[in-house]
Amino acid sequence: MIRFICRRLLFLGFVLLGISVITFALTHLVPGDPARLMAGQHATAEQVRELAERYGLDKPVMTQFWIYMTGLLQGDLGMSLTNRRPVLDDLRQFLPASIELTLAAVLLVVLIGLPLGLMTGARRGKPVDHLMRLLTVGGVSMPLFWLGILLQILFYKHLQLLPIGGRLGVLDIEPPQVTGFYLIDTLLDGDGDAFKSAVIHLILPSVTLAAGSIAVISRMMRASVIEVLDADYVRTARAKGLPDGAVLRTHVFRNALIPTTTILGLQVGALLAGNVLAEVVFNWPGIGLYAVNAIRNLDYPAIMGVTLAISVIYVFVNLLVDIAYVILDPRISLEGMA
Repeated sequence: MIRFICRRLLFLGFVLLGISVITFALTHLVPGDPARLMAGQHATAEQVRELAERYGLDKPVMTQFWIYMTGLLQGDLGMSLTNRRPVLDDLRQFLPASIELTLAAVLLVVLIGLPLGLMTGARRGKPVDHLMRLLTVGGVSMPLFWLGILLQILFYKHLQLLPIGGRLGVLDIEPPQVTGFYLIDTLLDGDGDAFKSAVIHLILPSVTLAAGSIAVISRMMRASVIEVLDADYVRTARAKGLPDGAVLRTHVFRNALIPTTTILGLQVGALLAGNVLAEVVFNWPGIGLYAVNAIRNLDYPAIMGVTLAISVIYVFVNLLVDIAYVILDPRISLEGMA
């Protein structure tokens, strides 16, 4: 397993190199002048030129890429053109908020999507199966930003039960930054009211972010359950007189979970991408909102930093998925997947 993990980490370097080349090229193909955006519309040509020279924007693209990659190998992600701060410091500030939101959405996907898929697969053809299939199609089809706005209108405007956005209330005091995760930092600070506020503010954005993935995972789990129910070992277990509940828990669920785990790992990447829309709708101060502002201002280093951070997370998630295969089914060898 150690050899497999080391090999994957080695491949990570090639993945990041390829992503760096593609992202750098695409960002520089976008028409626009970041120096002009930084200087403002009333700046003179001389002021724009000075800014371009200060940040190296006047150099050829290949020279800029070489300078960026040289700094990247030294752990330097560059300086944000928008706020004049190191991109690495910005990621340390905003990334925990996005990870917290994504983990909350993943938790909802696992707790709702997997049991829902197991239930509908075991009751295929029944009214509850048809109803859930209709709802899952609606969940996949519903645009994320539209669902978020609908939830805001319902739970904030009409019912006044949940806040419209943000991580804490206006009157709440931010906890000391230990991990960057408010649910953890508020507990470490012993502030129960702030913890409750953080949980409440997390509900709407996490539900919005998780809705589409719940539909995908439940559909995948349903298909896997139906396939496993037709297996010989399931028929043998039923022939021995095992109750249906025991058959589902012991024989069906774990084997149906193996192909679903692959889709779940892919959905983590989808959730990270969906963070952009969810954070804009709910004013969630994560890397999604940070990325939107960076794109709006043609902030090349910030765009590169966000892209590389998400890529690293995605690669590690896929690594965890491969390890989960071995835990779920010992017959699978990590060396065989290398």
